[in-house]
Order: sequence, then structure tokens, then C-alpha cells
Amino acid sequence: MDNPTPFKWRHFEAEIILLCVRWYLRYSLSYRDLEEMMLERGLHVDHTTIYRWVQHYAPELEKRCRPHLKACNDSWKVDETYIKVKKAWMYLYRAVDSEGNTLEFLLSATRDAEAAKRFFVKALHSTAGSAPGARPVEEQVEEPTALADPNTTKSAPRVINVDKNAAYPKAMADLKATGVLPESVELRQVKYLNNLIKQDHRFIKRLVKPGMGFFSVETAERTLQGYARDEHDSQRAGTWGGEGRHQGSGYLHHPPVWNGGLSGTGR
Repeated sequence: MDNPTPFKWRHFEAEIILLCVRWYLRYSLSYRDLEEMMLERGLHVDHTTIYRWVQHYAPELEKRCRPHLKACNDSWKVDETYIKVKKAWMYLYRAVDSEGNTLEFLLSATRDAEAAKRFFVKALHSTAGSAPGARPVEEQVEEPTALADPNTTKSAPRVINVDKNAAYPKAMADLKATGVLPESVELRQVKYLNNLIKQDHRFIKRLVKPGMGFFSVETAERTLQGYARDEHDSQRAGTWGGEGRHQGSGYLHHPPVWNGGLSGTGR
């Protein structure tokens, strides 16, 4: 929000920049695919330029569009998948609510209780105040909660559904012991209850595949922020006025939330 004109001094018009960012975050395209698509439309845009646009504007869209999202509910489904970063596999922790709305993600080199705790704290921070009927809890966690803000309240879910990973009960016990989560939060280790998020992993995998992974953790996090934001907007209907991922040709045009999220003059 610090820069009211985020496209100032850009060589290309804001409409072109947003269109490229929008298409990359929404469809299974590589940067070179987009370069070719723009060339067919008479625009010479190098693939590295599109890469820089995505890295710059994806986190900015995440920050500016978040206030426009509808509230999540208090039933969470948490699971982890994996993506390739610097030619090595990393775990991608993700959480959705019972309606399939993406809540938060976290990249981690390990799949253990410490990583699970970091993810839970990050998810609580990002969903603070958004869950109807959620119980606020004061953050009192020590390590490993670098994201913690003791002056804010966190929205505690009613129930968290996970798989049989043994790290989750230990992480939950530690967070309850430190007061981050109230004792009333229920942990369900029932595998079939997480079918929703396990199916949703395919959306992220499909988008990551054309680029064959990421070359740094920073690049991965910025791009994943854009993926998550596009999925938020598709799923939490209302702002786009349609059927999200299954819309027709009209869906190619960036929706009102994008226009409002990065409002500013053309260049």
C-alpha cells in the first residue's frame, strides 16, 4: 500500500503487465509460453521480464487483495505435499477450510513437529479475525515462531483435520502448552476427511510443472503467494462473479479485485 502507483516507470502498460501476471498465476504456462503468446499479439516481451513482473506483483497482489476476501470458517484441513526448489524436494504445508478456501502455506525443508508448529502459527496469524465464531487467543509462543506478534490475537479453529503424520499431535500439544491454541481445539487424524485438500494439491502441482520447479526459496515463496491469491479469488466467489476455475472465455480478463488490488496509473 506504500506505493499508490505500482506501475510507474514501467515500460509496458499496466493492462499488459496484469494480463501476463494473471495468466501465469492461473494457467499451466511457462514464462517462455507467455513470451510466445505476447509475440503472437504483436508485443515483444522477454520471458525474463515476465518473470520479474510475477516476482514483483504476486506478493503485492497477495497483500492488497487479502482485505477483499470472504471470511474463512473454523474447520481446517491441513496437509503437506512437495515441490522442487534448487533441484531438491521441499515440503509445502497447506491449509484450507471445509469449503476449500486456501488459508495459508509454508515451505519447509523438513517434515517434523517444528515445521508443523511454524505452519500453524503462520496460519493463525493470517486468519486472525476472519473466522466467524472463532476464539481469539493471545500468542505466547517462543521458538520457532518468528512470525509471531504478541500484540495481536489469533483466530483459533474449532477443529483441525490432518492425516496420520505423527508430527501433528506433538505440534498441537506444544502449542496448547504454550497457550497459542486453546485446549478446546480438536485434532482429527482421519485420513478421508482430508480428501478435499489432497485433491486441491493438484492445482498447485499443475501450475508448478511447466517451470520444472524453482531456483530459490525466495522465488518459490513469491510465486506461491500469487498461486494462493489466484486460488483464493477463484474459490471465494463474489469478487469475480462467476464459477472460479471453471469459467468460460470471459474469465481471461482480470477481475475487479485485481483492478482494485493494484490500482494506479498506467506506467
